[in-house]
Amino acid sequence: MHFKLIIALVERTETQQVLDAAREAGATGSTVISQARGEGAEKQKTFFGLTLETQRDVLMLLVEEHLARPILETIAEVGRFEERAGCGIAFQLDVEDAVGISHQIRVLADKVQEEI
Repeated sequence: MHFKLIIALVERTETQQVLDAAREAGATGSTVISQARGEGAEKQKTFFGLTLETQRDVLMLLVEEHLARPILETIAEVGRFEERAGCGIAFQLDVEDAVGISHQIRVLADKVQEEI
């Protein structure tokens, strides 16, 4: 079984909705890193020298490769990444090897078999 790591940077207010949708799309777990900051193509607005920026979370999901693209697309849709500038980004990376995921493999085996 091969895996992909999906990394999504989302506004904190959208985190739970994105995680729920990713799980519904086939993700079996996630890790959330809170209080990330980022800057997109457009500079953030300031008010009397203070930057007005929303808090972001980094979501990391280790998913089976056959489920990765649908999960990635679900994250983008629920997070409205293409609708508004600067509201989030998600991408996937190949995972060469992983340990500590035998419980996920048991859960995924039947689901992946159905997909293929």
